[in-house]
Amino acid sequence: MKFGIIRERKNPPDKRVVLSPKACQKVLKSHKRAELIVEPSPIRAYSDDMYTQLGITVADEMTDCDVLIGVKEVPIDALIPNKKYFFFSHTIKKQPYNRDLLQAVLEKNIELYDHEVITNKQEQRVVAFGRYAGIVGAYNGFRAYGLKYGLFKLPKANDLDDQEALIAELKKLRLPSIKILLTGKGRVGNGAREMLDGMGMRRLNVAEYLEGTFNEPVYCQIDAGEYNKRKDGARGNKADFFANPSEYKSNFFRFAKVTDFYIAGHFYGQGSPYLFTREDAKHPEFKIRVVADVSCDIDGPVATTIRPSTIAEPIYGYDPISETETDYQKTTAIAVMAVDNLPCELPRDASEGFGEAFIKNVIPAFFNNDKDGVLQRARMTQNGKLTERFTYLQDYVDGKE
Repeated sequence: MKFGIIRERKNPPDKRVVLSPKACQKVLKSHKRAELIVEPSPIRAYSDDMYTQLGITVADEMTDCDVLIGVKEVPIDALIPNKKYFFFSHTIKKQPYNRDLLQAVLEKNIELYDHEVITNKQEQRVVAFGRYAGIVGAYNGFRAYGLKYGLFKLPKANDLDDQEALIAELKKLRLPSIKILLTGKGRVGNGAREMLDGMGMRRLNVAEYLEGTFNEPVYCQIDAGEYNKRKDGARGNKADFFANPSEYKSNFFRFAKVTDFYIAGHFYGQGSPYLFTREDAKHPEFKIRVVADVSCDIDGPVATTIRPSTIAEPIYGYDPISETETDYQKTTAIAVMAVDNLPCELPRDASEGFGEAFIKNVIPAFFNNDKDGVLQRARMTQNGKLTERFTYLQDYVDGKE
């Protein structure tokens, strides 16, 4: 089986790669029947020389490979027909901007495996960049806080080497006695928590956070069961919420009344209540003035996120009264950090973590007859058609929805 590590061609440039030089070495050592070719790239976080120094072939020979592995969407004109491809296609939610990509994949008889749907037998995702989105998102949130209030100027995350360097910068800060709220306890939320814990910040339970007054910066991490409640007043729980989201309403405002800085690291499911609305943000008791929206659902559950921001320009202001964008340093403005490709700012850390999971969960499936069904579950297209699991996308492909 010959694997090709393709060059990222999407703009803005993405420096990440699924397999770092050491990860490639590990694959070749563990699987004697595996071959690897790395396509040359001027932007990758690891130079071509770093691969060749470890004996990995770097060459423009992707047409000779059986499986082509990338991170972001491959431009249509760069797709090689009749190959197996792994990348984030951003089509599984029927994203209109990538309809033509999925159409081209089918026309070119490509077998597409989307990283987002690589799961174990319990249908849990096994390869993801979420932890690194949380790490960088929390850091960028503190950077936004410092700039909004003119308190400090943190360097940009992508000018630092790794997570350790980010935490070292955060530890230098002298923060006022603010309250920080973090939603989500998955990869993203826990990645953000690593940063807060790395700073040595005190963590509170819900009651302490809502009722207490402190002379130091503190934080609270909450999950769906704490920021939603059943409409009928019955006692709910997280499992029930995910099974019946329409039977719940938001219970977030009690946190908004005491929170200065909010980090959104939750998963938002279709049909779930919004955490806070534009009307909530207008309320005189709504205290949040800095939002780091790592989840970044536009015009969605976090009402202040009206557009994604960029690594180059990560912060914008939201005016809650006019519901429009404004200067984030204005007193009345809520500063919003909503970069939608955060792991790109920590490309080596993100690549290494993702690669470890890919080597553990995906590569073996090519050599063990896919005994755990990893490839079968993630295969979106085959023989020019959508596979059974993904037939729900047919009307989207046909342009009917």
